[in-house]
Amino acid sequence: MMATLFNPDRIDKNPRTLKMIRFGLCCIFKEQPIKFRRTTATYLSKSSDREQKQRLSEICLINAENLLKALEFCHRNRIGGFRINSQILPLKTHPDVGYDILDLPGSDDIVQAFKACGEFSLKNDIRTTFHPDQFIILSSPNPDVVKRSIADLEYQAQVAQWVNADVINIHAGGVYGDKPSAVQRLVHTIETLSDPVRQRLTLENDDRSYSPRDLLPMCREMNIPLVYDVHHHRCLSDDLSIEEATERCLSTWNREPLFHISSPRDGWNASDTRKHHDFIDINDLPPLWLSMDITVEVEAKAKEVAIRKLMADLNMI
Repeated sequence: MMATLFNPDRIDKNPRTLKMIRFGLCCIFKEQPIKFRRTTATYLSKSSDREQKQRLSEICLINAENLLKALEFCHRNRIGGFRINSQILPLKTHPDVGYDILDLPGSDDIVQAFKACGEFSLKNDIRTTFHPDQFIILSSPNPDVVKRSIADLEYQAQVAQWVNADVINIHAGGVYGDKPSAVQRLVHTIETLSDPVRQRLTLENDDRSYSPRDLLPMCREMNIPLVYDVHHHRCLSDDLSIEEATERCLSTWNREPLFHISSPRDGWNASDTRKHHDFIDINDLPPLWLSMDITVEVEAKAKEVAIRKLMADLNMI
């Protein structure tokens, strides 16, 4: 299977064939001293507009520099992917203290620092993705929620262009007592998205409302890749086996597929199997995935430590 790392700006220039499964680290570190800075609207509101922009500029530049450090760590440790924190530009779309990156002092330096991350990831074959916060709901019946969600997706698409990220992954949202209507609203909203968002948009099955069976028809019809979360599928099953769901989700991708893996904190016999464990039980990783050219983001609380342990368990290090 030929897998192409997607980049809308140079889609024909970077074909690649993977040798094996690659694992992705999600957003933060457990032990490494690499931190991404945040702030609050309450804190910023105590300062003048000029001071707010200066503070935000400093944080954005630090986050860009630390993103490069994160990618360098991944490269050194054979971690093939990194999910970028959705607040990498903190409060970017906040209704009171939001900003355009070009209005910040030193904006050129900030953008160039992020572009350096994109150059590094492309050169060293590290895939970057986004997974917006749970308040991003395109199927909401509340127009204000949808408007704010789209604004956040636009911001993340802007950063994704700088860093060469090929995925902005979201959940379908709630059911609101009428799943067909919710799906219809989701489809309508997706149709209105800008190209930079739409080109990167993926949907993920969740553990409460939407199984792979629910999302696959829409994904096929709209040419939207489906990120298969096997833990979620085990929590919210349908008539598809893991093997069948894997194959059908693979068919929705026009580039390297992205899947998710996690293990239940208290085991599969617990009353609540949704909570994530610190580590991955090797038995929770579908064996057929190991022979596929895919990215698997490891959603484990021990972060890079969990990935190293999983790779050791699989004799990959």
